Amino acid sequence: MSNDDDFAAAYREHYWAVSRYVARRLDGRTGEVEEVVAEVFTVAWRRRADLPPVPLPWLYAVARNCLANAVRGQGRRRRLVDRMGNDDTAHGRHIEAGPDAETPGAWVHDALGRLSPADQEVLRLTAWEELGIDEVAVVLGCGRRAASMRLHRARRRLRAEIDRMRPTTTAALKENGHG
Repeated sequence: MSNDDDFAAAYREHYWAVSRYVARRLDGRTGEVEEVVAEVFTVAWRRRADLPPVPLPWLYAVARNCLANAVRGQGRRRRLVDRMGNDDTAHGRHIEAGPDAETPGAWVHDALGRLSPADQEVLRLTAWEELGIDEVAVVLGCGRRAASMRLHRARRRLRAEIDRMRPTTTAALKENGHG
């Protein structure tokens, strides 16, 4: 197969997985998802000679870099808007969520959000993207042992954060043999 054929096969097979990966990390900013995914596959097209036999972890690594670029761009736009004073908070438009607005399991996302970006990413790669440790190592650009250690430490820190946030819930789970 040619590099063009390899790229086309990778695109067809992994477009939706890459889209979900990006969408989960952009947390509801759907307008940016298509732009980032397009950038991922643009990079993949330019580097199609580098596509490995199992391209998904490699595509996730490209997506991480594209997301980092998008986040930097968003930061620059936010700073510009702040300097101009033309945002919703400057005009008194602030919407507060009601007391029943918390979605089920939101506290888990809160605990995850309190972790470092590196811990969040390794946990998301294994839980959301369902990657094995060898694939996680490819995405993170490290060895298998380092990826395994990062995952172990991230899980331990997530558990500690959950325990801090929900001491009564976790105590009840442990008493019932679920923790």
